Amino acid sequence: MNQKIELYGFNNLTKTLSFNIYDMCYAKSEREQRDYIQYIDKQYNSERLTKILCDVTEMIGAHVLNIAKQDYEPQGASATILISEDPLSDFEVDESCNMRHRLPKEGTAARKESVAAHLDKSHVTVHTYPEFHPENEITTFRVDIDVATCGQITPLKSLDYLIGSFDSDIITIDYRVRGFTRDEHGKKLFIDHEITSIQDYIAKDTLEKYDAVDVNVYQSNIFHTKMMIKEIFLQNYLFNTDTYELAPRRRLEINDALRREMLEIFSGMNIY
Repeated sequence: MNQKIELYGFNNLTKTLSFNIYDMCYAKSEREQRDYIQYIDKQYNSERLTKILCDVTEMIGAHVLNIAKQDYEPQGASATILISEDPLSDFEVDESCNMRHRLPKEGTAARKESVAAHLDKSHVTVHTYPEFHPENEITTFRVDIDVATCGQITPLKSLDYLIGSFDSDIITIDYRVRGFTRDEHGKKLFIDHEITSIQDYIAKDTLEKYDAVDVNVYQSNIFHTKMMIKEIFLQNYLFNTDTYELAPRRRLEINDALRREMLEIFSGMNIY
């Protein structure tokens, strides 16, 4: 928003960004698939996800008030962060809050993670979904992030950071603006910034790596973008295996299997 709109009262618009990524991996045995899931759990534990969440909060111009988190057995974790658009003084913060600087301690164990952050009248959530099937050598790791904001702050500022924070083979992004606010003359405003495509908020060098498709409903302020990685560099998808350990024909088979998996997830249907 280059020019601030003069409003009557509070900005009641709700801007919601839903960001989903899928990361693929080839693991040839069920044991290796389970090892991969454990590796992913360690790489994206609740501590790291909470750090990403706090970075997003800073990028969109919000302020963390409170962090609560919990790791579960045998797997899983949750965290909640209370955030306000404007900083609050100590006496304004609820006494039961632990304030904003108490991040998770180093070395905290975690497996499948769920991280949630609540803004003042809004929220941020992060969930991870490692998935595999013993009859399919391709495993999938999914991350869902939802950022809903009220007021002047917008979650679109965080897109490049989120894409770079994960190995993203497929990306699905939804952005919606809901509600209305009023200007000083009482005129309703159903959106307070210009937008034609989510892609306008993604760096050019990032977009060049993906095939991207838009499905937008402008009259309803609904914007949807799907992205799929263009090139597959096989070594990046092998778990505990070196490319040169595989015969050329086997490399092609794995490459084809990866691409088929991506196409089905990108399309949202079983094709093969």
